[in-house]
Amino acid sequence: MTDADVAGLVLAAGAGSRFGGPKALLRLGETTLLERAVSTLVAGGCRVPVHVVLGSRLGGALPTLSHMLPSWNLTWREGIGSSLRHGLSLVEHSPDVAAVVVLLVDQPGVRPAAVERLLAAYRDGAVVAVATYAGRRGHPVLLRRSTWPGIRARATGDIGARAFLNAHPELVVEVACDDVGTDDDIDTPEDLERLRSRLEDHPSCM
Repeated sequence: MTDADVAGLVLAAGAGSRFGGPKALLRLGETTLLERAVSTLVAGGCRVPVHVVLGSRLGGALPTLSHMLPSWNLTWREGIGSSLRHGLSLVEHSPDVAAVVVLLVDQPGVRPAAVERLLAAYRDGAVVAVATYAGRRGHPVLLRRSTWPGIRARATGDIGARAFLNAHPELVVEVACDDVGTDDDIDTPEDLERLRSRLEDHPSCM
């Protein structure tokens, strides 16, 4: 089921300095990380098209996806906070969007079921819903429109929504997603190879 008033947002603007280059077009299995992230949000119930924030040169052509709406953040070098602000400004232009689910492009272990659980929490009244893994907050994160001005005001450098969430714990609903995936980042080539091995050994888990 699609929540028509919940947008999807993929942050994919970074240069991947620790990896040695941008990660959006890296392939894992049959698809790129960018395609996987967009498909995860769509399959999880977000409206189409999914917004994608890009920044650094990707080193290749973007995949053609009818359910993806790319946008370039010219200030991406300022950090993830800048890309989050840019992404929120994109979805804010649609007055019928009441919330957004944010996912990072380099977390291919996040599954649609995690998005579905955040949307269920949203339908139950959550203002902010955060996926957790072993009790640790991670991604994806659902943010109601009412939080966006406060998040933009605090999102600087490499801090995204975390500062706002820490300042307003009463708004946050934590949603356990340990059993439906992982939000492990791909920061290094070794991380990518480890996930590729996991995909080969357990294809249904990725």
